[in-house]
Amino acid sequence: MTTITFYLDFISPYAYLAFEALPKQLMGISHRVEYRPILFGAVLNHHGHMGPAEIPGKREWTYRQVLWQAKQKGVQLDMPLAHPFNPLPLLRLAVACSDGGAPNRYMCETIFCHVWQGGKAADDVERFNKLMEGLAPKRDVQDPDVKNQLKNNTERAIAKGVFGVPTFAIDDKLFWGLDALPMLRQYIEKDPLFDEAQWQSVEAIKSGITRKP
Repeated sequence: MTTITFYLDFISPYAYLAFEALPKQLMGISHRVEYRPILFGAVLNHHGHMGPAEIPGKREWTYRQVLWQAKQKGVQLDMPLAHPFNPLPLLRLAVACSDGGAPNRYMCETIFCHVWQGGKAADDVERFNKLMEGLAPKRDVQDPDVKNQLKNNTERAIAKGVFGVPTFAIDDKLFWGLDALPMLRQYIEKDPLFDEAQWQSVEAIKSGITRKP
């Protein structure tokens, strides 16, 4: 059985679409998925990047594209009232619903739907309280252990080389983005393209130019 670690942040519409698409993409393959909430903003800060929603032009394109992709995939997706928003409470809630920082699929799906269905404010306090009541987390979202587990999830993801969400980790390989799902399946099916020599060969490609920030 193949174990896949799914690094996600509920702030990402691509993570939501990938979450919905993953079961169909892996149909017929024996696997288990470990869902690991991470703070996307901390990953961006580590790499010195800006998120798609922080770049004028790219922000609008991102929203148009995910709405189009959702329609193509038959997935309900409604933009929240404001985006980006602070996802920390939702991430901590997901972690609090687990023992070791990896909530189950039902918990993740419920939180994703809270954000990406209905077109409401994802960070509304009253809505959050109702969401928390419905999920009945095992621990308090303000528990220091919960906060530390989320931090550890994020730091371990960065240490593995994660630079964005959604990212899927199998063995020592990372697959980033919604459009990487077919690639992920081919790797599991041991397509020759993924032999170690070819996988590692890109690291020998030289950088022809370096831009200063």
